[in-house]
Amino acid sequence: MSQTRTLVTGDARIRAPRGRRARPSRALLNAAAAIVILASAFPVYWMINSALLPNSAVREQTPHFWPDEFTLSNFAEVITQPSGSIIFLPALAMSIVVTVTAVLVALLFAFFAALALSRFRFRSRKSIIVGILVIQMIPVEALIISTHRVLDGWQLLNSAVGLTAVYVAMVLPFTIWTLRGFVRGVPIELEEAAMIDGCTRMGAFWRVTFPLLGPGFAATGVFCFIQAWNEFIYALVIMTRPETRTLPVWLRAFVQATKETDWAVIMAGSTLCAIPVVIFFLIVQGRMAQGMVAGAVKG
Repeated sequence: MSQTRTLVTGDARIRAPRGRRARPSRALLNAAAAIVILASAFPVYWMINSALLPNSAVREQTPHFWPDEFTLSNFAEVITQPSGSIIFLPALAMSIVVTVTAVLVALLFAFFAALALSRFRFRSRKSIIVGILVIQMIPVEALIISTHRVLDGWQLLNSAVGLTAVYVAMVLPFTIWTLRGFVRGVPIELEEAAMIDGCTRMGAFWRVTFPLLGPGFAATGVFCFIQAWNEFIYALVIMTRPETRTLPVWLRAFVQATKETDWAVIMAGSTLCAIPVVIFFLIVQGRMAQGMVAGAVKG
């Protein structure tokens, strides 16, 4: 009993000063996190605030931190006024079709590739993994000419199929690399236990491992969606006809069409471009948080 009391007393003496030293550091971290959140969120708030103000109020020397002269005319002008010869709604439809198709196809291919690299041993497996990393590091600008010539030879310029294929190739290395980490995070022992209970190998995978990959699909899909949705250079070079342009190209053409910079309308167009990404993120945010936490724990 006397030894126990001594140990407890000694442990309390050791922990007390650690707790007092930890309080300032936690408060400092909280303050730093708050500053980062405010710095990240303020440009988004300023974009929405400017979209709800008249252009005359946006141009004033005194900044309006709140939409006291509230108006929705900027959004109406964005939707009804053609950007050069490009209209907003067709550009929105083209962006949605190309981005969603590219994400689904990339996730399908990446899933099988990640499964093969994680669950099977074969020659050149490590070389393929290194190759995926190297391909991901190649800048987009270095591939524009070769990509354009290939699509021209296949008669896929100004085609949603051609742009979708380019986006799939663009996001596929990152998708494979990310999904491979999630597949490796699921212990193979779970499948072996299911096989002992009578499942086949395929049955054990689809009933045990595949449902656990849901957060990984959500997290990877969000990053692929954002990358394809905001892509500008390929869309500008490949889709040269006005009726085939995507939203980032539409927004650039809108700036040129207005000549005099109408910042309120431009902010309204930028807000409309961001809404689909926000909706997609809200739909999958629960799964995405699970996936990011799982990836952080499992490395």
